[in-house]
Amino acid sequence: MIEYLPRSKHHAELHLTQFGREDCTPGHYFGPAVRNHYLLHYILGGEGIFEVGGKRYRLGKGQGFLIIPDVVTHYQADAVNPWSYCWFGFNGTLAEFLLKQAGLTMASPILHYDRDDMIDQYLQLMIESREFPKSRETRLTGLLYLMLSSLAESGPLTLPNPQESQAEIYAEKVKDFIELNYAQKITVEDIAQYIGLNRSYLCSLFKQRTKTSIQHYLIQYRIRKACEMMENAELSIGDISRSVGYNDPLLFSKVFKKVKGVSPKRYRTEGKITSHSTS
Repeated sequence: MIEYLPRSKHHAELHLTQFGREDCTPGHYFGPAVRNHYLLHYILGGEGIFEVGGKRYRLGKGQGFLIIPDVVTHYQADAVNPWSYCWFGFNGTLAEFLLKQAGLTMASPILHYDRDDMIDQYLQLMIESREFPKSRETRLTGLLYLMLSSLAESGPLTLPNPQESQAEIYAEKVKDFIELNYAQKITVEDIAQYIGLNRSYLCSLFKQRTKTSIQHYLIQYRIRKACEMMENAELSIGDISRSVGYNDPLLFSKVFKKVKGVSPKRYRTEGKITSHSTS
């Protein structure tokens, strides 16, 4: 069986284009040819070959292969023990990234997944999604995300880019945490616990990479967001204060003036005064 799906207008990041399942006849083949979307085959039983980039892979149950858009591939069922497989066609701006998380790339197109029958179960759930016509597109997208997350969890460990230093990796994690949680009453200790490093060691790595302290970066980020919020006339200074992690408006005004050189009220009324920034 095969089901083709309409172009998604709402899920540009990731969306299914088709899915299906087939018990192949002996010697059944496709290609050499190219596809215009990602196509992931998972072998449920039997054997066959997959060819791409001048390489040939003999594959069987619990394995699979990835076809990348615009890349010539050829695959063929075994003449004696032909394979049965299911497949998932998809596309989207996040597709390549999610596949890389699962260890699937042009250089490494072979899937190994024999821990359970979840892939077959996801296919069945996709078929059953016909029972939910109003929300089917979203349901199918969610199932595709879940399937790719299962593959990523069971895939090879993704090693950091050797060009990235440990200081750079942890510094980015600190920045990400602050950008997501600056509105909360977070501390440097909270950040260290989240990342899983000793507070002093993390502070040292961050300063090595950014030439500033975590606390200073947090304050600067909060004040920068506060300045952006000043554009919204419906927000009071108190609203802005609480929105950037300061429940005490007086403390917020003190910190703001230290960073910008003027009070929040004056900054707003006099229109983005160019002011000094303290370290």
